[in-house]
Amino acid sequence: MSVSTSRSSAPKKTGRIRNKLLITIMPIIFISILVIILLASYFSRKYMTQMAESLLNSSVTSQKTSIESWLDKNLETFSSVKHTIEVEGTDPESLQMLLDAYYDYNKYAPDGIFVATKSGMFYRASQSNLNQTGIVQSTWFKEGMTRLNIDYGAAHQDNNGNYVVSATGTINIDSKDVWVIGANVPLDQVSIMVNSNVNMDGASSFLIDTKTNTILAHRDAELVSTQISPDSADPVLAATAKAIAEQDYSQKTIAGNWVAFANISATDWILVSQVPTGIILSDVNKFSNLLFVIGIIAALIIALIVVLVINRTINPLAGLTKNIVDMSSGNFTVKVAASSNDEIGVMADEVNSFVGSMRNMISAISNESDRLSQESDSSSDVANLMTSASEAQSEAMKQLNETVNELALAVNEIAQNATTLAGVVSDTKENTAAASESMTETVNISASGREDMKHLSSAMTGIQQSNDDLVNSINKVGEASEKITNIVSLISDIAEETNLLSLNASIEAARAGEAGRGFAVVADEIGKLANNSNESAQNIGRLIEEVNSLIAEAVEKAGSSSESIKENAIRIEAAIKTFDKIYENIMTTNDQVAEVEENISKVDSVATNVAAISEEQAASADEIQTTSENMVEQAKNIADSAKEVSASARDLAETSNTLTGYVQKFKI
Repeated sequence: MSVSTSRSSAPKKTGRIRNKLLITIMPIIFISILVIILLASYFSRKYMTQMAESLLNSSVTSQKTSIESWLDKNLETFSSVKHTIEVEGTDPESLQMLLDAYYDYNKYAPDGIFVATKSGMFYRASQSNLNQTGIVQSTWFKEGMTRLNIDYGAAHQDNNGNYVVSATGTINIDSKDVWVIGANVPLDQVSIMVNSNVNMDGASSFLIDTKTNTILAHRDAELVSTQISPDSADPVLAATAKAIAEQDYSQKTIAGNWVAFANISATDWILVSQVPTGIILSDVNKFSNLLFVIGIIAALIIALIVVLVINRTINPLAGLTKNIVDMSSGNFTVKVAASSNDEIGVMADEVNSFVGSMRNMISAISNESDRLSQESDSSSDVANLMTSASEAQSEAMKQLNETVNELALAVNEIAQNATTLAGVVSDTKENTAAASESMTETVNISASGREDMKHLSSAMTGIQQSNDDLVNSINKVGEASEKITNIVSLISDIAEETNLLSLNASIEAARAGEAGRGFAVVADEIGKLANNSNESAQNIGRLIEEVNSLIAEAVEKAGSSSESIKENAIRIEAAIKTFDKIYENIMTTNDQVAEVEENISKVDSVATNVAAISEEQAASADEIQTTSENMVEQAKNIADSAKEVSASARDLAETSNTLTGYVQKFKI
């Protein structure tokens, strides 16, 4: 069977799963890559910062070590000269010779080594241009008098106006006077030493005397020997002064610079090293830009791969969706191609199974609908025959009623004649001829009534046979209805199983999340198809229930008609027997009338017998008349039942047509 149907409503606008997946996935990919780039930039910045801080600490530590080593080396040189003087003595000639000999011994002391006493004596190398006045009051002398070993003091200006740091100490000799040995190290030389050992590109260092907050070394020569304070214009110098005041020498970020501090051992000096953060972060920025470019390229490549994967994955769903749309329109001639062994392939196999089941089920319903239509036509024919038979029975019963009425009149007339005969015995002989004629007429009427009753009995037998045929036909319709009910139940079960399958598919789609939305749409369409099938099955079930109700009512009425027909048949048999008895009585009466002519002497006894017989006949006639009226009423009931059966047959035909209409909506 293949019947084309048109959908009653316009198709809904639907979006493509591919576009939905791309709209969902692509922003996630770009956002993920952006997050990765930002995280990589953040951690690289953090790592580079830590590495720069570590490198800065390493650099300042290396500078500190180099400066300490340089200072210690100078002190060793000066201490060696001090020891020699202590050994050789302090007579002027020997001391002058030693000072001249050690003039070029240490290149970092351009003025050479000099010696002064508390009494005001001052000795220097002959090659030296150092001039000293007010020796006892000078800074270096005062510091030297407090030390047994040579050590560095505070920065100060010498008599030539140069800023120097003096390494001084007391000479240990047997003398009443106090002898102090010293050597000046120019601050510019210290600056060279400080800035030449920087191990980090872009970094710079300076040296501070914490006692006086004086800059001992700086790459800006104008700042050397100046004092710093928290109010200094340079934020690094101001922060350094604050750190010295608070004794906080932890690494800091000051005015866009990383700043590290280091104490120079055996001195009051602080080495400060700084490097601009922009120098370090420039590499990080370059790395971030590179990551951004790589991220864009990776995003484009991933987007292309995602598009290809989605197209390859979603393509089977396009055909499956078209097949499901055709199925929802009632077309079950589709063949779903299952080209994969994944969830889509399983879904296609299940849809194929569903299409096969629906095709077989609809074909079975169509066959049963055709059988139901044939049975309804047969029931209609039987109902028409029953109606015709009931009408014929009604007509025959009317004729019988008329005959019985005539018989009753005849019997009454006989009774009157018999009474007259008993009253007027003297007139019996004269009226014998008339009585003979009346009896002859009565015999003829009785014979006619007897034949009519036989015809009525035959008609009742035919009616009963037709009624039995009708009952059998209705029972066949009932059996067909039960088969249709079973098929409808099968449809409902399949629809429920399909609905469960759709629900399970929706649950699996929900578990799959965004990737499962396409499956959810397909499952929803299958659920709708299952609900439509279930509703159609329920409509068919309700129609079958109405048919069964009508069939049950028809069977009940047919049974009632059959009982009535049987009762009427019994009564007709009784009427036939009564007519036979009447006929026999009339024949006897006729013989008696004949004998009246011969035996006038027996008129009294005959008249008495005729009166008694006439009374019995009158009673029988009344009984026959009552029976005849009942049979007429039963005939009317049979006619009404036949009309109801005919109406039920028409309803059954309409139900069959409705069922056929539902089935014809599908293509198989």
